Amino acid sequence: MRFDEKTILKILEENKEYFEALERYDRTRELDIGRARLYITLSKKLLRKLKGIKQKTGKPISRIIEEAFA
Repeated sequence: MRFDEKTILKILEENKEYFEALERYDRTRELDIGRARLYITLSKKLLRKLKGIKQKTGKPISRIIEEAFA
């Protein structure tokens, strides 16, 4: 099956996230699947805020941070 340029561009746009993931894999040979442990230092004030959100939502602090940046 042959596609014209317009159709190809439409497919690329609709699936941009997947094509970018494949490009990253080609460069790094790593998939963006799973999780990685990161050790960071936070202020006590911010940590109190995060713990408050954790109690209200029931979500782990790591998920709260992920959702804030996703």
